[in-house]
Amino acid sequence: MIDIGSHLLVILPELIIAIMAMVVLLVDLYIKDSDRSFIYSLTQLSLLAAGIVTAGFGFQESRLAFNDMFVSDSLSLYLKSLSYVSLSIALIYSRNYLKQKKLWTGEFLSLTLFSLLGIMLMISSHHLLVIYMGLELLSLCLYSLVALHRDNLKASEAAIKYFILGALASGLLLYGMSMLYGFSGSLDISVIASSIAQNNIEPSLLIFGLVFIVVGIAFKLGAVPFHMWVPDVYQGAPLPVTMLISSVPKFAAVGMAVRLLYIGLDDISSDWQQMLLIMALLSMAIGNITAIAQTNIKRMLAYSTISHVGFILLGFMSGSINGVGSVLFYVACYVLMTLAAFGLLIAISTKDSDIELIDDLKGLNSRNSWAAGVLMITMLSMAGIPPTVGFYAKFSVLQSALNEGFVWSVVFSVLMALIGIYYYLRIIKIMYFDAPIKKTKIKVPGDMFFILSLNAGALVILGISPKILMSFATLSSFITLQ
Repeated sequence: MIDIGSHLLVILPELIIAIMAMVVLLVDLYIKDSDRSFIYSLTQLSLLAAGIVTAGFGFQESRLAFNDMFVSDSLSLYLKSLSYVSLSIALIYSRNYLKQKKLWTGEFLSLTLFSLLGIMLMISSHHLLVIYMGLELLSLCLYSLVALHRDNLKASEAAIKYFILGALASGLLLYGMSMLYGFSGSLDISVIASSIAQNNIEPSLLIFGLVFIVVGIAFKLGAVPFHMWVPDVYQGAPLPVTMLISSVPKFAAVGMAVRLLYIGLDDISSDWQQMLLIMALLSMAIGNITAIAQTNIKRMLAYSTISHVGFILLGFMSGSINGVGSVLFYVACYVLMTLAAFGLLIAISTKDSDIELIDDLKGLNSRNSWAAGVLMITMLSMAGIPPTVGFYAKFSVLQSALNEGFVWSVVFSVLMALIGIYYYLRIIKIMYFDAPIKKTKIKVPGDMFFILSLNAGALVILGISPKILMSFATLSSFITLQ
């Protein structure tokens, strides 16, 4: 007889988020527009409650539930914990901006919780159907959030592009999954892995299905040549939505990649390693080189994201447990840097105008020296300059690739990273040495000042002492993949 209680316990964090997403939406119907601080508090409490329950599971052996469709393990603990913290920070950064733009609605908060639910399902999936359900839930919420500002033509255009390309990528991923099901007779990731290990699947047909799986993963990460949506969506979406898209969903994409590639398709790693290598090198090259020519700050950060995805794929490409550990560390650092960058842009945007162009940052130091300092630390970290955490994150990925013998790939990656330093230092030069376009001083809300200061401080502290987070990431990968 199935013990329903033990199964429900495994998915308790997901239940909390799902229930509270609906509660927030319902409560919003009965409160005034000026009283939305209550549902904001409900949303933050939901994240706290889910975090406490998830942390209570601790590092442990995998716990399967609902006919082995859902798994709770050290990987899910690591990625979910980071997702809660990151989303909580993103909501703090977004609050005042959305109020000024009259976009602070219950729908926004509910959609963010539903998108988190999709992320959690993808992270804890042990079954292709659960992965696809989580992916579609996440994608539909993000499409809606991009179009949140309905009167903005750029936002509407970006949402349509994102929807069309996202639907295509989802279809390709689903086709790849259907091929794996047709070959193995199961949607269970472990059963698929066993079928491959026993040579029960025709190799040529398996590789054909693998291509569609890798394409789906690459699109969700924003890797070249499946990056077309990234610059347009980043530019068209409201700043808080761009921040959300560029940060928390990366945990879901990494979790999905680990489940599919390292657990389900590990016996054909030599095949997907070649695909990831090509995409990693192309992402670094096109991301860094194209970013140099950008004048829009959001498009520049979009191409910066593509180059960072190249490093994430390089870590995956190494094919080792240490490589996965370096990826888990890197994605945490990347999200922290992205939150700081977009959070700062949100903080210095005004009710009448956003920070859109790189030239809008001219003379920022004379208008608010604290804001310039935070953005300088963030840019240095994104560039991978010590003693920031960005340097150690890149170093750990390069080291894992070098240990597996990918010498020329590491050399190329270092060269691309050096090229990328230029456009990050250009931001610092503009802030400190160019005359400001506007002379007015910039005021930052107290809560954002405090959290952004902690965020920027973490980039330095984790760079000087990365041991705790790195140990957390390495332990998660080791327990999950041993």
